[in-house]
Amino acid sequence: MADIRFDGKVAIVTGAGGGLGRQHALELARRGAKVVVNDLGGSVDGSGGSSAAADAVVAEIKAAGGEAISNGSSVTDDAGVALMIKQAMDAWGRIDILIANAGILRDKSFSKMDMADFELVVNVHLMGTVKPVKAVWEIMKEQNYGRIVVTTSSSGMYGNFGQSNYGAAKLGIIGFMNTIKLEGQKNNIHINAISPVAATRMTENLMPAEVLEKLKPEYVSPGVVYLASEEAPTGAILTAGAGAFALSRIYETEGVYLGEGGLSVEEVRDNWAKIADPSGQQAYVTGGEQSGKFFRKLQGG
Repeated sequence: MADIRFDGKVAIVTGAGGGLGRQHALELARRGAKVVVNDLGGSVDGSGGSSAAADAVVAEIKAAGGEAISNGSSVTDDAGVALMIKQAMDAWGRIDILIANAGILRDKSFSKMDMADFELVVNVHLMGTVKPVKAVWEIMKEQNYGRIVVTTSSSGMYGNFGQSNYGAAKLGIIGFMNTIKLEGQKNNIHINAISPVAATRMTENLMPAEVLEKLKPEYVSPGVVYLASEEAPTGAILTAGAGAFALSRIYETEGVYLGEGGLSVEEVRDNWAKIADPSGQQAYVTGGEQSGKFFRKLQGG
């Protein structure tokens, strides 16, 4: 099979000044894409800002013979996001790919967490994904082509101590993806999620050095770049780290119909084993499929 290429395609990568975003941008450019390298240049907790990191990645891409421009906007700032889109359109006239990678951490146990830290992390991760997607959506619809990769986390799907803010945002991104994957299909817009495990500024203090060495960002980027390609699926949650890849899905058990007459709390308790039985569980594509199951059970009951 032929190599995956992005000649003639334009990509925006947010949070691309270092770590995962940098590797995504470099690999897209290596395969022919023109890249907008976005990075606010702040610290891990979101404070500060500088264009130096984004400019350095642009310089790397240009030194390798590619095309790139830098953008220092915050993904939470409407005017900044609009500027990022304008820069891409002014330079190249189209936007084919958006990789929403930007993020921050403000970890604390929930009892010790200020609401300001909760709201900021949700704003950066969730709204900092939604706003760029909204900004490119009509462009992609008009082109009848678009590939969007959003960034989720095991903290959202499975939980992680001290990351209630981060986890809430990251699972919210999956809910967002699950609807717009349906709305984008008629215009050939595919959206997928990456759940990475990688050694970056955000993880460097969480693991020993010998473990981090096995978790290089470049071991995740091949999965992200595939999800940004013409061949990409839609609605997939790809988990990746240390060269391993897997799909995460939300499953629902078949459950049990308990009837309407005399339904009680005790009936739910007494049938819990049947409700939780994984036999016949399914991963639904739309919420309507779940409703269909309930109507089927009602008719069968």
